[in-house]
Amino acid sequence: MYYGSSLLLFMGKLHTFAVVKLCFIIFFLSGITLATFGSFKNNPPPIAQPVSYYTSSKPCVRWWWFATEIKKPDIKYQLDWVKKMNFGGVEICWLYPLYRYQKMYAEKYNRHYPKDTSAQKWLSTEWAEMVAYTKLYADSIGLSCDFTFGSAWIIAATYMDKAHQTQIYGDTSFHQSLTYSWEYPDTQWVINHLDSEAFKMYAPPMVNGLKDALKGSKSALFTDSWEIKLNAANKLWTPGFEKTFQKEFGYDIIPYMKKGLDSFPDVRYDYMLLLDDYVTNGYYKPFAEKCKELGAWSRVQCLGAPADVMSLYSLADIPETEAMLNNPRYGRIVSSSACLASKNIVSSETFTCMYGFPGTYLRQEQTADLKMVADALFAQGINQLIYHGMPYNPAGSDSIDFFATTYFGPNGSLTPELPAFNSYVQKVSEYMRKGKTYTDVAVYIPYEDGVMKGAYPPEKQRVWVWGEYELRYVYPPEETEGYHPIWTNRHFLEKAKYQNGKLKVGDAQFSSLYIDVDYMDIRALQEVLEFAKEGLPVCMKRLPQQPGYVKSPEYSMMLQELSSLKTVSQNFEKIVNHPPLIQGDSLPEYWCRVDNDGTYYLFLAQPLSKDLKYPVYSGQSLMKKPIYRELTININGKTFKKKFEFKPYQSLMLKISPDGMMKSVDIRFVPKDPVVRPHEPQKTYF
Repeated sequence: MYYGSSLLLFMGKLHTFAVVKLCFIIFFLSGITLATFGSFKNNPPPIAQPVSYYTSSKPCVRWWWFATEIKKPDIKYQLDWVKKMNFGGVEICWLYPLYRYQKMYAEKYNRHYPKDTSAQKWLSTEWAEMVAYTKLYADSIGLSCDFTFGSAWIIAATYMDKAHQTQIYGDTSFHQSLTYSWEYPDTQWVINHLDSEAFKMYAPPMVNGLKDALKGSKSALFTDSWEIKLNAANKLWTPGFEKTFQKEFGYDIIPYMKKGLDSFPDVRYDYMLLLDDYVTNGYYKPFAEKCKELGAWSRVQCLGAPADVMSLYSLADIPETEAMLNNPRYGRIVSSSACLASKNIVSSETFTCMYGFPGTYLRQEQTADLKMVADALFAQGINQLIYHGMPYNPAGSDSIDFFATTYFGPNGSLTPELPAFNSYVQKVSEYMRKGKTYTDVAVYIPYEDGVMKGAYPPEKQRVWVWGEYELRYVYPPEETEGYHPIWTNRHFLEKAKYQNGKLKVGDAQFSSLYIDVDYMDIRALQEVLEFAKEGLPVCMKRLPQQPGYVKSPEYSMMLQELSSLKTVSQNFEKIVNHPPLIQGDSLPEYWCRVDNDGTYYLFLAQPLSKDLKYPVYSGQSLMKKPIYRELTININGKTFKKKFEFKPYQSLMLKISPDGMMKSVDIRFVPKDPVVRPHEPQKTYF
């Protein structure tokens, strides 16, 4: 935790005893140890250092509180267990009473949960007292404590009137209900994410319920992925939308809404541009601003939102991805946005339904498989894991499950190896936070292509996945693989500057820009043209088209001018005038950070973690023999050629010092050999 220079100057004028006394008070309240105090006093960090959102790089765990009577002894019991298992903190998410899914639990796990109506009333004084106690006790034992900003994972409330609920065009009776919240059997109604007034109506009761819990150390408030009903896709609406659309685009959208936007991709593009603006200003900006107002951090998943998610992620203090309901490679979008927005922490909801949905092999999870997934995430730039998750269990009990999780609890299959595994995650996460992300080649993300394509084919759709604009399966081009490609989009190009031969934005400095898309917004094309004219090398694999209903006559002229420049070529090798960061056949997935002193930290993920896809099968990580890769690493004019050995279950961390010395950092953690089990048939309960 860092304190401003004004505080240090003030302390410097105090009597020595007063300084010491004040420091003890400050650090006692913030839950920091005396060892940390001594380090801070003797080595005050420079003010320019990035914010440290958590007291350590240890993983956290999502803590599912089911609607039952929450008791202080049970809270203390579970938090003590979390501390013992070497976690860094918890995030509380409030859910339905267990009997809500009694039939499903009975069928899947042969469990029966009797009707329980003992829960403290949602957001009541009694409820708030338990939440505040949790935060206070977590502080006292050095754990962080975050909170989901609502019950379950969609922003909804019983008190939302019809005017402020989710709306779609052409169906005034539509609303989205939420019955798996703490308030079941009462129904919550999902808010209109396009209307900031809806968020203003929603927020105050939630803020009041959490006000005492937000005291003490700083917490993050969390909002989960976008899970509006899929039949609302291409129909989301809010009063005044058609008037704003007419003003922005010069034509009437209503005839196209009546016929269905899927038949009019160019109109759908214009609709999505405006929807992006409404969603950003109606929900994501107000949420981030409210967190700041409350003295909390915003931690956000933008998965599935009908907007350019790279831009949305930049609004949060802590952008978050998710795996395995999303493949780990999706995380590069999140970490790219974080890099371009100078956000140092990139988190992941981790291990969700890893073996399938719902709860396949629950309580039979294997640590080696978890490590394989964690390593895949590290190789996409993720540096804070939040495990999914730990159900609330009374002291001395370990019988409650959550159907969509990897289980973390005293009698879980992972518990014997958990402290050591968490130490491994902590160590790698710490290295993955050093300095800044290494950058070289920027790759323009094909968001416009996704909007123009519309829905995914049926084989790619899931309960939580609908449209191409979600970018769920988008990966950097293969020929950029060795250049540590970072995604960019129109939003970040508009913020970038070309200086001293580099395209600079946020923490990134790019030597070139790679574009391989069917469509590009005219505003993005204008930026690319200007940068290319200034000297930025641009690889333009093909000439894109202009999306949107109204075409500009200048678009083709701009393309013609761009393609005529000497700095532009279809040949990527002609554009880059230096070797890639890493070369070799069958490259492992990797991520690189550059520390402030010029030291490089290169994480090479175990080969079996490459291109993981949902779901993994139980025992997929089994590795009896080492795997070897002949790799060439090029850093700071130095070339390292070596045959790297990946021992069973092991990834590598290389440290390359400014003087050109390379050595391996010891990050060994050897899990038990996993047992290979057959796939379980998938069932759908929603």
